[in-house]
Amino acid sequence: MVRKTLKQKRQIGLDFYEYLKETNRTSITQKEKLKGIYNTEFRNRTSGDSEPNFGSVLYALRHFDLLGISKRGHVRFHPEVQALYEDQWSSGRRRPPPDQREEAAAARGPSEQEYSPPEQAECGVRARRKLACDLLKKLKIQRAEFISDKHGIKITSEALFTDGKMSLCVESLSEHIVSLNIENTSNQTIHFTYYTALHWLQVFSLEDECKVTKTNPKALNPGEHYEIKVKFNGSAIGFHPVTLAFEFKPDLKSSTSFHIVRFIEAQCMTSLGKELAPAAPYKPRSLPAWTPPTEVPIVDGQPPEGMSLMKMKNEVALKKYLIPDFMNPLLRALKDNAYYSDKRKGILEAPLNWENYAEKFKLMIYLEELQMEVDIRRYNIPNDDQPVATMEREKNLLVLKVQGVAENRPSVLRGDQLLVYPVTETKKKYRGYVHSVELNNVKLGFSSELLKIFIKGMKFNIEFSINRVILRIQHRAAEFAVRNELGPVLFPAAPPSPAPQQTLPDLKLFDRKLEENPEQYQAVQHIVAGSSKPAPYLVFGPPGTGKTVTVVEAIKQIEKCNANCHILACAPSNSAADLLCIKIQDHVDTAVVFRMYASSRDPKLVPLELKACSNLVGECYNFPAKEELMEYKIVVTTLITAGRLVSGNIPMGHFTHVFVDEAGHAVETECIVPLAGLLDPETGQVVLAGDPKQLGPIIRSPFALKYGMGLSLLERLMTDFPLYQKTNDTFDNRFVTKLLRNYRSNPAILDIPNELFYDRELLACADEYQRDMYCNWEHLPKMGFPIIFHGVTGLDTRESSSPSFFNTAEVEVLIDYVRKLLDTCGKKGHSKLSTRDIGIIAPYRKQVQKIRKALNKVEKDYDFKVFDQLKVGSVEEFQGQERRVILVSTVRSSPDYAEFDKEFNLGFVKNDKRFNVAVTRAKALLIIVGNPVVLRSDSTWARFIQYCQDKGGYRGYVQTENADDTVERYASLFLDMTVEVETEESVVQQHLDPEWRNEL
Repeated sequence: MVRKTLKQKRQIGLDFYEYLKETNRTSITQKEKLKGIYNTEFRNRTSGDSEPNFGSVLYALRHFDLLGISKRGHVRFHPEVQALYEDQWSSGRRRPPPDQREEAAAARGPSEQEYSPPEQAECGVRARRKLACDLLKKLKIQRAEFISDKHGIKITSEALFTDGKMSLCVESLSEHIVSLNIENTSNQTIHFTYYTALHWLQVFSLEDECKVTKTNPKALNPGEHYEIKVKFNGSAIGFHPVTLAFEFKPDLKSSTSFHIVRFIEAQCMTSLGKELAPAAPYKPRSLPAWTPPTEVPIVDGQPPEGMSLMKMKNEVALKKYLIPDFMNPLLRALKDNAYYSDKRKGILEAPLNWENYAEKFKLMIYLEELQMEVDIRRYNIPNDDQPVATMEREKNLLVLKVQGVAENRPSVLRGDQLLVYPVTETKKKYRGYVHSVELNNVKLGFSSELLKIFIKGMKFNIEFSINRVILRIQHRAAEFAVRNELGPVLFPAAPPSPAPQQTLPDLKLFDRKLEENPEQYQAVQHIVAGSSKPAPYLVFGPPGTGKTVTVVEAIKQIEKCNANCHILACAPSNSAADLLCIKIQDHVDTAVVFRMYASSRDPKLVPLELKACSNLVGECYNFPAKEELMEYKIVVTTLITAGRLVSGNIPMGHFTHVFVDEAGHAVETECIVPLAGLLDPETGQVVLAGDPKQLGPIIRSPFALKYGMGLSLLERLMTDFPLYQKTNDTFDNRFVTKLLRNYRSNPAILDIPNELFYDRELLACADEYQRDMYCNWEHLPKMGFPIIFHGVTGLDTRESSSPSFFNTAEVEVLIDYVRKLLDTCGKKGHSKLSTRDIGIIAPYRKQVQKIRKALNKVEKDYDFKVFDQLKVGSVEEFQGQERRVILVSTVRSSPDYAEFDKEFNLGFVKNDKRFNVAVTRAKALLIIVGNPVVLRSDSTWARFIQYCQDKGGYRGYVQTENADDTVERYASLFLDMTVEVETEESVVQQHLDPEWRNEL
């Protein structure tokens, strides 16, 4: 006999409780009586599946805190078990409501209890689940047979069935009743023996006058009708599908029966949900017919004047790195998985090593560029959302409105170019240069030729292009890494064993709080001592542990202790680089710090406190001569802008230290830009700070992703090299420090990420007042536990030509929580809450848009709130950020799409890094809305949901059946999912529409 687990025994115990419910014997509490029922009636009722003994079942139920046993041997199931099975499986049609039963029992007294015979349970849990299992399997291949009326029996309703399915739209908080009519149109009597739902009914109940069961069948004579009432309680927003099976027998003495199946799908929604419903049915974009590009003359426009003053000469050429001819046949071979004789396919497929380093990265960058070129066309006009473009004239500039440009969708920077041509023009195009971007307006400089023919209302076609400078700089970085022999830095050798004794400096830190944090203090010591050289030193910083302040402190200490140092501090984005520079300025003379921006950076975005130490002079960026720039002790740039220092021929070795913050979020070829051509591999010190357990870089090309471009340098080092891995459960602090003290989140919010990703080493050190301010919020399911998982069985759907998913039920639930947060702020002891303290995370672009649309409606009810400050965005947009309150919409409700998401790194369901980032942004309150049936198919989500249930933070949809069964049954409701139409656009672009990062 196969030994059963505690969880399996728990489920058997719950099944036994339901058997007691079926036979009206839940009032029996004596342990010995229950044991007798279990052994003589319930145990071994299913052939071939021997049940465990009664004692072990009781132990399992007690282990999970589902029952208690008194000293006198009385067994009492806890209220949550009783509630779990109340009104389950249409119990209302077999006995009176609970209050009536209790009154009747009280009137009869304990000796007169009316128990149902064991045969009553033939329509109980075991028989029902066996029927469900059999029918659901058959439905997959014999659907037409089971939904068909047969043998003269017809099942109809005023609300029509189409292909056996009825769809209902129910207003929230209302009751909806559907009457099903069973008619015998044959010339013989047919016996209606049984009907049931094939999965648990949470919001449906079934009623019929005669209370038909197997032990109480109903004879339907020729021409006779019989009514079944299906009642839907609209208290739970979401999509509620039910599969009903009806059993009939021509002859009661015969074992032969037949079944008819009907599907009912009820969508419960508020008026808001109706407004957010799909604007038009989803119709996938088809692959456009290929037309060869035609070469036409391009009339050059007017670039913006005075963008930059270039005193630094470009002494090191940045080559064009144009896509070579061999890339298209290589790409076709990769798409078709075809044989390709060229060695380049083998280079892509081989693991990255020092010998193939430059060549493999070159191929992957080309693959990424090819995909970027396709993806940028999404924004060309005409498109599915905009048939033509018009422009307004403003002096000598034309102003083009581009929805999304303010969010870098697409990225349009000062100095960029785009092509336009009148819709009637086929023989020439006009190049426009971006002079400025203000919200969704792009001001463009064109030639006088276009300005002369321009008239108001003129219709144009628009073509966007990618900024190749970023890719060219990465190509050169890979090339120079090999040329300048950075092998010891990028492929560091194992350390000597045993480790030599090392004297670490005794430091007095600028930020005295760091002296109380042993990990941060130790990291600064090792960085100042250069203990890892030539290998990079890694600051492994889980969420909220102070990576940036550690890096900044190390920079300050080196500047103070080393008179000959020159430090280059970088980050992938301008915002992250600005934060570095602001913190560095706290204790360092501004005169020795230089924040160098690219000329494309909008001057309005330069922080006021950095203007004095930056290269922004008025509205113009000044790039000083090489000699002048080399006088600064600390230079701060983005990773890509550091390429200008290479072009300016800053001598290799001039920068003694190179720091990269947020290194896990950068492509490796981006991360090595400040190294290749600038760092002396023997004497230079590299410091990378980040978290390989959080999101890596966004890669558009599925092939570049497949062959390793999505792996950051930080993660590659920690994955592939022993000196960055644990030995005997400890890291070698000469090479890596793992920060352990989280200064952001309530311990409950941190618990599961700590368990799953950080070896339970993180310590909750956030300010108690800040982190606990929502522990007594009146809307928590469990006081003291500031996490809510709200189970919602919504529908992930799409609209028009956008393949991106959204889930209106989840939006409705999220908005209800936003209202509750705003309604309770400043009341009953709650602190005031600004909208800037709230963040909402959703994995798909369309869901973000739907949430924003819903918030626009909410805003009208809260005039005093500035809703522009309430951030709604993707996981990527929240990386490195925090909010007092975070709400998360997981969107997914169809299991069949979960593996699709996993393959392309989309969504939350099958992506640990996305899960980790999403749940670790919150300081005091975390609210997650999602479909537990689908999410439980992933072990990470299953653990988190179980944690919420165990701690009392779960509410909403309740799942009581075996998870695998439930997922299979839920999947069976999506038999008509749309087949994807082939498109060249990347899956990332289609579903996530990520920001186009052009951080020069």
